Amino acid sequence: MKSKVIRAVSLAVAAAGLFAATAPAFAQQKTITVWWVKGFYKSEDEALAETIKKFEAKTGIKVELSQYAIQDMIPKTVAALDAGTVPDVAYSDSYDVQVQGKWAYEGKLEDLSGVMEPIKDRFVQNTLDASILYNDVTKKKAYYGFPLKQQSMHVQIWNDLLEKAGFKLSDIPNDWAGYWTFWCDKVQPAIRKATGQRLYAVGQPMGVESTDAFQSFYTFMDAYHVKLVDDDGKLLVDDPKVRENLILAMKDYTDTYIKGCTPPSSTTWKDPDNNVAFHNKTIVMTHNFTISIAAKWFEDSQNQNLTPEQREAGKKAYEQDIITASFPKAPDGSTIRYRSDVKTGLMFTAAKNKTEGKQFISFLLQEENIRPYIEGALGRWFPVTKESQESPFWQADKHRKAVYAQFKGGTAAFDFTKNWKFTILNNENVWAKAMNRVVSEKVPVDKAVDELIARIKQVAG
Repeated sequence: MKSKVIRAVSLAVAAAGLFAATAPAFAQQKTITVWWVKGFYKSEDEALAETIKKFEAKTGIKVELSQYAIQDMIPKTVAALDAGTVPDVAYSDSYDVQVQGKWAYEGKLEDLSGVMEPIKDRFVQNTLDASILYNDVTKKKAYYGFPLKQQSMHVQIWNDLLEKAGFKLSDIPNDWAGYWTFWCDKVQPAIRKATGQRLYAVGQPMGVESTDAFQSFYTFMDAYHVKLVDDDGKLLVDDPKVRENLILAMKDYTDTYIKGCTPPSSTTWKDPDNNVAFHNKTIVMTHNFTISIAAKWFEDSQNQNLTPEQREAGKKAYEQDIITASFPKAPDGSTIRYRSDVKTGLMFTAAKNKTEGKQFISFLLQEENIRPYIEGALGRWFPVTKESQESPFWQADKHRKAVYAQFKGGTAAFDFTKNWKFTILNNENVWAKAMNRVVSEKVPVDKAVDELIARIKQVAG
């Protein structure tokens, strides 16, 4: 009896000791909040969830993930900044274009140099450059964000519609004027005659609520070598040559609408609408700032929730009917250097768990974690790390090879990375407003461009 009592007491003491040892560990378990934009594809979100699961298992840090639609991310983040309840880590496809430079300038973003400096050799230089921004509080530049993925401009063509119109890919001119004349004056009347339907040759995004509109217009500006700012962010719009070439770019962009070569609704298109028009085969070609159009059909080919016939249609569209191409040569015969939009994640100075949040960022950026996330987007995003860019994924089919070749040809940064006030101009979409002045309000192109220049000077001067 005595030994049973002693043994019972010993067990009780041991249990108490175990609880004492483990209780503080549980009590000290950290939780970080992560806000993330909802993925375009299910596989993107699954790859992110898998990385979070691995991070939690390795570190014991719990991740509270909230995902929101892209249009909700900035309003929610602004409200959180005002209330002092920001997440520990945040990412949205729209941050870099519309707000990141402003927040960095105002001192609202955490310096992530401690995360990025040790691993910067793994990243392609242009993606690092996009993350190094000026802070007017500290009066210095630093990593006020971490590069995650990037995108650029591509042309998507229905080859079967082109053939129905009586043309081959080899018939498409590569000179600037000949290229646009081909689509408007040859393909459009021919496809309408062949189908008996009111199809349009081109899908030209022009909506004020569309980022596609200003991204596409930048490509037209680049065709005419329009340089709005220098490397230090100083405006160059008072240069008469800049104005002259800006007028030429605006005329070419709006002429497509004036000639009736793009659907009348393209003046009000939002970002998904040129995709929808293409998928519905009401347009023969469109330019788009990712290959999400082609990737949609690849996803259909893999989607077990669809019928075998639908999957086969997706496979045929992706492998045979859709072409991913580049823009023609610039008017002077040079090759256009495309803009790369590097998408970046953020940490705010008001974040509560910075140490643990930085651990999460470092973990996410490891090659074995970031690659599945990028490739889960089926080619919509191009990698920011050197190793991931050489993944076999980018040589797997003609669409991804086209993306790879375009990025390897060299890219240029958007103006908002040099002058943060361009995020305001992008948010207003002054570019699409100028287009609509021309096509909807019948304002002369030179007057619309003068108004555009005046607004650029007013905001970013």
